[in-house]
Amino acid sequence: MINRRVQVAVTAAHRWLYRRTGGRVGARLGHIEQVLLTTTGRVSGQPRVTVLSAIQHGDDLLLVASDGGRESHPQWYRNLVADDRVVVQRGPRRVPMRARTATPQERPELWRAAVGVYGGYATYQTRTQREIPVVVCSPDPGRGAADATPA
Repeated sequence: MINRRVQVAVTAAHRWLYRRTGGRVGARLGHIEQVLLTTTGRVSGQPRVTVLSAIQHGDDLLLVASDGGRESHPQWYRNLVADDRVVVQRGPRRVPMRARTATPQERPELWRAAVGVYGGYATYQTRTQREIPVVVCSPDPGRGAADATPA
């Protein structure tokens, strides 16, 4: 497993490049789309931005709260459980969305879709006792075009 300090530094550089270039740099890692997810810190109330892999699934985006198979959920996941209003930046566009954890009934299909895009998720699941959540992000009609702004 990658050293946590190295992971934090690489993620910070990726986030900076993505923001600085409006997604021209950093929006893809190989064949996998990368997005910037903005959540609201559940303790601080401040915006928190992280780079994540995203999988298009119909009108929704799937995010996988794997954190490389660590035993605890990533902070971004805990934040969106507390407040489901998120903003997803895809390239230069920032789109308001609602985020929710996949239900037990829909998770198997969504997990297969995620693993089909990135097989590493299956490896991450073997590293942890927790069930890795699949997050479904859907467009938020209550925060429409006025909130969907260029970065």
